[in-house]
Amino acid sequence: MTGPDDVLRPHAEQRFAGELAALAAADDRPRPPGWRLSPWAVSRYLLGCTLGDGTAVTPKYIGARRIVEVAVATLATDRALLLLGVPGTAKTWLSEHLAAAVSGDSTLLVQGTAGTTEEAVRYGWNYARLLADGPSREALVPSPIMTAMAEGRPARVEELTRLPPEVQDGLITVLSEKTMPVPELGVEVQARPGFTVIATANDRDRGVNEPSSALRRRFNTVVLPLPATAEEEVDIVTRRVADMGHSLRLPEVPAGLEEIRRVVTVFRELRQGATEDGRAAVASPSGTLSTAEAVSVLTHGLAMAAHFGDGVLRPSDVAAGVHGAVVQDPAADGVVWREYLETVARNRPGWRDFYAACREAAG
Repeated sequence: MTGPDDVLRPHAEQRFAGELAALAAADDRPRPPGWRLSPWAVSRYLLGCTLGDGTAVTPKYIGARRIVEVAVATLATDRALLLLGVPGTAKTWLSEHLAAAVSGDSTLLVQGTAGTTEEAVRYGWNYARLLADGPSREALVPSPIMTAMAEGRPARVEELTRLPPEVQDGLITVLSEKTMPVPELGVEVQARPGFTVIATANDRDRGVNEPSSALRRRFNTVVLPLPATAEEEVDIVTRRVADMGHSLRLPEVPAGLEEIRRVVTVFRELRQGATEDGRAAVASPSGTLSTAEAVSVLTHGLAMAAHFGDGVLRPSDVAAGVHGAVVQDPAADGVVWREYLETVARNRPGWRDFYAACREAAG
């Protein structure tokens, strides 16, 4: 049997099975129908706590407690949940952990793309059986949402606004009537207690396939903000890099904490168009420079340090990754990045090696 250490990225319910079990054992609060944990315990799983028996529950979301409580409370009602935010605000991460804590299964997932068809939301057919025997239950291939309805679990929809409009419309009956007709068989699947939909959307994609007002009414929207402070973002990035590094057998994060702080600072300053102390304005590049991109750059840097260095994360290990993340448009972004290096990084105390490495990476 495959364990969490045998795969590159275990599902949340696999990776944190011990924490979920400990919370379930200590949870004496009312649980909504179909839930494995109470809303109180789900919020503790997401925000982190220490249980009475000494079990440490690690925080999965670093941010305002109220955001988590509103999201969890939404799932306890008959409304679906839409997590909205710019790239890198942990929308997917939060949706996965919400599903894992509520039902123990985060795998009922529909990935929204321009090519996603109605079958991904409704159902499809095993065409070999369909041709041989005609429409039957054996020939029916349920979608993740149909399975979630039948089993009373949350279904996840990633990138809702990237679904074509006709596919989005297929969710309206599901969310309002809590039923999915199968006219070919003359039957319907009715949702069992515990069913809901957790969707995510990138608010920079507005206008791609904007959901109709009818669909939006079926969701309670929770906006996930970017980290409010540099320390909060450093904490998030450090935890995520450590988690990914563990899966990839890379060096421990403390060996690179200084570079993590530096990369986070660079991304925040370029993103907000000003230095952290507010003394100087800087131009912003065309990319988002999200927290998720910082995690990617630093994980790549750890790999460089582990395989081509001494295991300690240094400026030379992250410079190429930072350059690639910032300079999406070689012409316009290249000017922005060179200006930042010369006016900010070059004169900042303790940044000489970083400045030199980035200048070399820029060519």
